[in-house]
Amino acid sequence: MSSWDHRHAKACSANFFLIYGGGVSLYCPGWSRTPGLKQSSCLPKLERCMSIVTSMTAGVSEREANDALNAYVCKGLPQHEEICLGLFTLILTEPAQAQKCYRDLALVSRDGMNIVLNKINQILMEKYLKLQDTCRTQLVWLVRELVKSGVLGADGVCMTFMKQIAGGDVTAKNIWLAESVLDILTEQREWVLKSSILIAMAVYTYLRLIVDHHGTAQLQALRQKEVDFCISLLRERFMECLMIGRDLVRLLQNVARIPEFELLWKDIIHNPQALSPQFTGILQLLQSRTSRKFLACRLTPDMETKLLFMTSRVRFGQQKRYQDWFQRQYLSTPDSQSLRCDLIRYICGVVHPSNEVLSSDILPRWAIIGWLLTTCTSNVAASNAKLALFYDWLFFSPDKDSIMNIEPAILVMHHSMKPHPAITATLLDFMCRIIPNFYPPLEGHVRQGVFSSLNHIVEKRVLAHLAPLFDNPKLDKELRAMLREKFPEFCSSPSPPVEVKIEEPVSMEMDNHMSDKDESCYDNAEAAFSDDEEDLNSKGKKREFRFHPIKETVVEEPVDITPYLDQLDESLRDKVLQLQKGSDTEAQCEVMQEIVDQVLEEDFDSEQLSVLASCLQELFKAHFRGEVLPEEITEESLEESVGKPLYLIFRNLCQMQEDNSSFSLLLDLLSELYQKQPKIGYHLLYYLRASKAAAGKMNLYESFAQATQLGDLHTCLMMDMKACQEDDVRLLCHLTPSIYTEFPDETLRSGELLNMIVAVIDSAQLQELVCHVMMGNLVMFRKDSVLNILIQSLDWETFEQYCAWQLFLAHNIPLETIIPILQHLKYKEHPEALSCLLLQLRREKPSEEMVKMVLSRPCHPDDQFTTSILRHWCMKHDELLAEHIKSLLIKNNSLPRKRQSLRSSSSKLAQLTLEQILEHLDNLRLNLTNTKQNFFSQTPILQALQHVQASCDEAHKMKFSDLFSLAEEYEDSSTKPPKSRRKAALSSPRSRKNATQPPNAEEDTGCRWSRHQQLPRLEEEDTKPKPTKRKRKGSSAVGSDSD
Repeated sequence: MSSWDHRHAKACSANFFLIYGGGVSLYCPGWSRTPGLKQSSCLPKLERCMSIVTSMTAGVSEREANDALNAYVCKGLPQHEEICLGLFTLILTEPAQAQKCYRDLALVSRDGMNIVLNKINQILMEKYLKLQDTCRTQLVWLVRELVKSGVLGADGVCMTFMKQIAGGDVTAKNIWLAESVLDILTEQREWVLKSSILIAMAVYTYLRLIVDHHGTAQLQALRQKEVDFCISLLRERFMECLMIGRDLVRLLQNVARIPEFELLWKDIIHNPQALSPQFTGILQLLQSRTSRKFLACRLTPDMETKLLFMTSRVRFGQQKRYQDWFQRQYLSTPDSQSLRCDLIRYICGVVHPSNEVLSSDILPRWAIIGWLLTTCTSNVAASNAKLALFYDWLFFSPDKDSIMNIEPAILVMHHSMKPHPAITATLLDFMCRIIPNFYPPLEGHVRQGVFSSLNHIVEKRVLAHLAPLFDNPKLDKELRAMLREKFPEFCSSPSPPVEVKIEEPVSMEMDNHMSDKDESCYDNAEAAFSDDEEDLNSKGKKREFRFHPIKETVVEEPVDITPYLDQLDESLRDKVLQLQKGSDTEAQCEVMQEIVDQVLEEDFDSEQLSVLASCLQELFKAHFRGEVLPEEITEESLEESVGKPLYLIFRNLCQMQEDNSSFSLLLDLLSELYQKQPKIGYHLLYYLRASKAAAGKMNLYESFAQATQLGDLHTCLMMDMKACQEDDVRLLCHLTPSIYTEFPDETLRSGELLNMIVAVIDSAQLQELVCHVMMGNLVMFRKDSVLNILIQSLDWETFEQYCAWQLFLAHNIPLETIIPILQHLKYKEHPEALSCLLLQLRREKPSEEMVKMVLSRPCHPDDQFTTSILRHWCMKHDELLAEHIKSLLIKNNSLPRKRQSLRSSSSKLAQLTLEQILEHLDNLRLNLTNTKQNFFSQTPILQALQHVQASCDEAHKMKFSDLFSLAEEYEDSSTKPPKSRRKAALSSPRSRKNATQPPNAEEDTGCRWSRHQQLPRLEEEDTKPKPTKRKRKGSSAVGSDSD
């Protein structure tokens, strides 16, 4: 029996080492809640370091001890670490020697206490719960001394300490820790004020803790200290607290009845400038999303580890043991009700699973949140939990907020509709009522936030449609009427209400209670959250969540078709019972064929199709679980995979003529099955793709789609592919070539299916699809719709966008087809598309249309796209680029002048203007300075600049004087040989500060302006009267300014 098991701990403390003489053991024996743990590797190291220090300092004077320690430290970094950790361990275990050891530590430390700070953080994050009380007290004392000494990095240790203060916990140890850390922060207030992040973190932590501290005199006294601390920081350093974001408002609402916070609220609402001149009002806070570092700080490291374990390792359906353990550990007391808000905010804002996890059978976030909601025993706690769930909805902005923050709420409602309709109803009711009641003056903003959330949910295909949720017959009439009034846009279904039956076949119950029979398969094993965590690697590797997996055998739920048997004819009933009792696949297939034959008989009662479909759906539940596609794909394995009894219906369908009455009857049977089990749709697609008997019969799917109550090929196809995406990504990739080939009008006209694919594939699957495209087996884009699809993709996640661009580049579509997308790309919002487009443009020879689109981009100092591609083209295709720029300059110069800038244009798309071209050329000129590139010495460019200079107004001449000076020098040197002219053009721009300046710079400037004013008269035959008049007017204005 393992001595680490807390149920069988030995009486002595030999499980862990005892540190030095009569000192205190660093760790309590038998702390483990799970069997099979190993001793932490850091314990022997600390003991060894402490022994080294003790051996050097025992029996000698203080001076001799200091000399010995310093001499040992000077030997190298390992020796330095040993002394620092030895003194650190003595401080924790020998309170009487702590002051002396800290003084020695300050003297010998060569890295600003960095080793000690790292070790403190490690212990706080991994071992704090296992420390004895004396060691905890000494750790607080050490941190206080570090703060007093102003050690760099002590603020980080304080924030880690605050993370250990558990919410919803009023036990003596937790209260002691909260008060001890608060005392440090209060005593060293001036030090606290030097760190903005520490101010914000401290305010966030203690605002949250105030709610828990009430009742006894001790808690009331602590509460008042917390109130005073938070109020002083909020009033003196409000802008630092502003970085918390919208959750600051949520926490302030919870304490709004405390007098000090009542006064603060009055200032926030009525006099925000009193708090800070930069604070404009409460809307400024509510529109700012709270950073995940604040949401994470209210979960202890132990809670966070267990929660991340559940969301990354536990399979859906096997979570009950882990939830029960978590509830016993953290949620079993009345005070722990408030912790549920912290957990929900953490799950929504911090736990953002990867696409691989989302598409796997790992426990989803919505299931954990649903469980937390069902365990609320207080109305106040339930209301706060619902607010925490919907909080990011209220002021949601697609540009600033993440879909992952709002996704859990809609999925909780969606998946609870069948097993827990009361949860769905109460959440929908809360969503409706929060709009006018959250803060009446901002009702319009809240309404817009909720509407944007719902709209984004539909756009991102979290749910295909909201009508089945909002207009569900399981909801009472009053709630449905309120939903129709609040959200009429989402209550109209694009198809009959049958869509509401599209539910997962597995039970969605949050508590997932198991029968006694199920319990036996665990062999009475305890649910194991392992605390066996290795020391952090010095290179900064992430901690792994080590665990003891619970090996469970899947127990099939018994099939119950009794309610349907009495409704079947006797002969059909007997065959269905035979099908249920069938011992192997072959026998079941024979019976299934007999059932199909009976259905096709002339005297068969078609009204029994619905009942028969219900029986088949129950009998074939196992067919819809697990992966459909064989692990190794061969002709034999594919043919074997479509030999299931259910697929006999598909096979018979393929053997019939479409104008046959039997064909229609089988389609009706499939339609009834589809209502009860939506996965039948993608199983049909797989059969038509994999079976030799169905070769060339993919068009049967269209007949099937029209026979369903959806009645529309596009809707049916998208819903089936979505179901396939959620269940089996490999199958989705396998079906993709056939789907795009057979249904081009449904797949190529929009990016809906493409988004489904790139949202879940990994890099290997992406490479496989690229190969299919290059081999001609797959076409995912066509010229008439590719631009529209790529524009749609701009709202997708980063990896999804890169996948879409990789697939596009695999096609042989001219880049000029999609170059107009440049007008939609903003450098801050669309870096993925810009980088992909930039890399593709560099492989192309510039056409005039390409150059025009590139120059159409607005000029911004941080946007280097246009300059970088122009520079590349200068190096590779300088003559061609020069001709195109000349053409565009002359064309735009001949257009009528309009006194409006590009940014104020009423057009949504960028329009190429003369000023834009000149700005980009000037940026290019500056970029090419001090290089050997002579792009601006080419005749076409100089001629174009001269042409523009001759007719532009004085404002442009002044703004682009350095650029136009190239044209002047070209004109001045026109009588010289070409080499001299090119050399002059390279060496003359005024912008080159290191060029030789004229003796009198003012005279040179004056001469230059004189040439500017005289140039129109030198070419007056090319200048129209009206522009000349404008120039004279502008010239006189400039002259008056210079005078």
